[in-house]
Amino acid sequence: MKIGELAEKTGCRIVTIRYYEKEGLLAEPERTEGNYRIYGKKDQERLEFIMHCRRHGMKLSEIRELLAFKDTPQGSCDWIDALIEKHIDEVSAQIDSLTRLKKQLTRLLRQCSGVKKEECGIIKSLSDVEHCPHCEDFRCRSSG
Repeated sequence: MKIGELAEKTGCRIVTIRYYEKEGLLAEPERTEGNYRIYGKKDQERLEFIMHCRRHGMKLSEIRELLAFKDTPQGSCDWIDALIEKHIDEVSAQIDSLTRLKKQLTRLLRQCSGVKKEECGIIKSLSDVEHCPHCEDFRCRSSG
C-alpha cells in the first residue's frame, strides 16, 4: 500500500509517518519505480504499535526501546514494568495538578459578580500574580 493508504488505515497523518521513518521507528520503506513509498502489513502493525504507545504517553525514545525489545526480546522485561510505573506516577502528578487548577478556576469564577466591567473579580484576581496559589504551586514544581 502507498503512504496515503497506510495513513487512512491507521488514522495517522502522512507527515507523522514520514517523521517516524526519519526517527528510525519505522523502517525505510521499499519504493516503486515512480519512487512512491510502499508499505506492507508489518509496517502497518508497527505503526499501530507506535501510535498505541503514543496514546499512552510514551516518548519516542521509550518507544524506540520498546520496539527494539519487541523485535529481539532478550533478558528480562522488568524495565518495562518500571517504565509503566514511571508513567503512572507522572499521570498521578498531572491529575493532582489539574485538580488544583480546577479548584483555583472555581475560586476565580466565584470572584465575578458579572455586574461592572471595572470591578470584575476575575480580572482583578488574574492581575494579582503574586498571591495566586496555583501560580505559586506551579513555580515550586517548575524550579524543583
